[in-house]
Amino acid sequence: MKIQNSNAADLSKIFELYRIATEYMKSKNQVAWPEFSRNLIVKEIEEQRQWKLIINDTVACVWATTLSDESIWGAKNNDPSVYIHRIATSPDFRGQKLVKQIVSWANEYCIKNNLNFVRMDTVGVNKGLIGHYQKFGFEHTETKELEFVGDLPDHYKEGPVCLFQRVVQKQQN
Repeated sequence: MKIQNSNAADLSKIFELYRIATEYMKSKNQVAWPEFSRNLIVKEIEEQRQWKLIINDTVACVWATTLSDESIWGAKNNDPSVYIHRIATSPDFRGQKLVKQIVSWANEYCIKNNLNFVRMDTVGVNKGLIGHYQKFGFEHTETKELEFVGDLPDHYKEGPVCLFQRVVQKQQN
């Protein structure tokens, strides 16, 4: 298993995984992702904020990161954090606890970049997903309606947002 930045050659796979994830969300009557713009994903790739987890030369899952998320986190955005968005896993790799691998990677990323928190959000009150993230050490800090969603993808208009954070586990010397 390895984690690395996505590149332009991964675009079709990224969009395939997003489509699969969106259909899965719809099948579970959850708030589903809209179709994300190609420009957004290309920009994330160019800025080295789009990631992939590879198992046996196959892209098992993808996600994006940012170091600022003020529209969602408000004043808490001032805390040095990495924000993880849009984890999309291939059906062939579901159930293999890839979130655990992403959390471990994110913790190391935070240590290297002097960040204090790994943060995520999800739209809608999905008790199963809340419990899933809590299993990996995330605290469900709050559920809130966003005041301004103009610069966010359309699914943020579909309901309250659940915020999660995990304190970075510094290595013991």
